[in-house]
Amino acid sequence: QMGKTRVIAETGAGQHGVATATACALLGLECIIYMGAVDTARQALNVARMRLLGATVVSVEAGSKTLKDAINEAFRDWVTNADNTYYCFGTAAGPHPFPLMVRDFQRIIGMEARAQILDQAGRLPDAVTACVGGGSNAIGVFHAFIDDPAVRLVGFEAAGDGVETGRHAATFTGGSPGAFQGSFSYLLQDEDGQT
Repeated sequence: QMGKTRVIAETGAGQHGVATATACALLGLECIIYMGAVDTARQALNVARMRLLGATVVSVEAGSKTLKDAINEAFRDWVTNADNTYYCFGTAAGPHPFPLMVRDFQRIIGMEARAQILDQAGRLPDAVTACVGGGSNAIGVFHAFIDDPAVRLVGFEAAGDGVETGRHAATFTGGSPGAFQGSFSYLLQDEDGQT
């Protein structure tokens, strides 16, 4: 109905890429997944899954070769091919309404977790934990508990070689507020605001 014949997406660990490739295979749509070269090497199994499903996986060699650069390349593709391309954004980043769309799609995780803990334990949990990474897992599970002040929400970040070294991905621990890809968030950036 939208007139789109191809779907693009970005992925870090690969789960969003596999999910998008699966949907495209079922619908007979061309699928291009952008993934940083570092992530492509780390997540070879998910890359193989995407390719088995018929997706073209583009290993992004620019910049830090991670999710940030995969998003940049996906945006470049999208603005060049907007007439026939749908961008299935899977990261809690970018301009409005993308973070809200990601939250709304990912909140199923939180709704299921909330229902299951209430069913099995008869109460809410003391804490809910999630990896932060691109933010989709955390925004999805935390959304179901955000209005429950008694439930601690704990996000885990990649510490790399240690937060004190500067070689890490811990944006909340070692980052500062800034603008990136149309959103205002905590970022790892230099004194000039470069990420």
